[in-house]
Amino acid sequence: MGAPTDTKQRAELRDYLAAERTLLAWIRTGLALMGFGFVVARFGLFLQQMQIAQHASFVQTYGLSPWFGTVLIAAGVAVTLFSGWHHVRLIRAMDRGGSTSPHTTTLAVATSVFLVLVGIGMVIYLISIRRTLSSSSAGNARDNMEALMTPEERGIISVPSHHSVDQTAENLESILREKGVALFAVIDHSGEAEKVGLKMPPTKLVIFGSPKAGTPLMLAAPSIAIDLPLKVLVWQDGQGKVWLSYNSSEYLKDRHGLPQNLLQNIAAVETLVAKAGE
Repeated sequence: MGAPTDTKQRAELRDYLAAERTLLAWIRTGLALMGFGFVVARFGLFLQQMQIAQHASFVQTYGLSPWFGTVLIAAGVAVTLFSGWHHVRLIRAMDRGGSTSPHTTTLAVATSVFLVLVGIGMVIYLISIRRTLSSSSAGNARDNMEALMTPEERGIISVPSHHSVDQTAENLESILREKGVALFAVIDHSGEAEKVGLKMPPTKLVIFGSPKAGTPLMLAAPSIAIDLPLKVLVWQDGQGKVWLSYNSSEYLKDRHGLPQNLLQNIAAVETLVAKAGE
């Protein structure tokens, strides 16, 4: 009576190689998930640096990017660990010559579903970021354009004076009295600065107006009360030159939507300033 023979046979070499290729493929998948997760985690920081480079007045935080990235990195680690564990079990079963369980697609399906869900979440997140960046970029572009505008383009007209700041302000006051225009105040900015131990070039603000001329303007466009009474700034620049600056009548008309027929009520400031600087 012969000895019983072992009917179990070890798997062939090609089976081991196929199992190894499968493991390497899952390792590549895990590494891709971890690498992509790192990129996503740094994406928020990249957007913040872009805003800083554009000199944005407000830098928004993008707190979801690190969370998306962390989840992807964790998924990559989990895929790598699970594929390694599954490979070890498969190799042991093949070494014993036992029957292996049918190939399972659980890991592949789970990974696919996970990536679909993460992808949907990131699409929604990126759409919300795009809207925020669009509004922020529009605001920054507007600020940059305003910064590049000259004073004349911002509605400020500056006329040179042949006198000192004090003399120019006195000339303007005398002209206003002659014209019967009410002088409400003369604010000596440089004098007030000197009182608190600070220095600045001579600067005075002359505030004047006429209720007869200003009231129809405020009835037609109440917001113009912000810019009334009229103001003329008499100031000295860094080179010692004296200027008279004021808001142009066209600027005030466009800003407040004044009727064209009332523009003459504030246009007289141009003549007053020209005489004061002579």
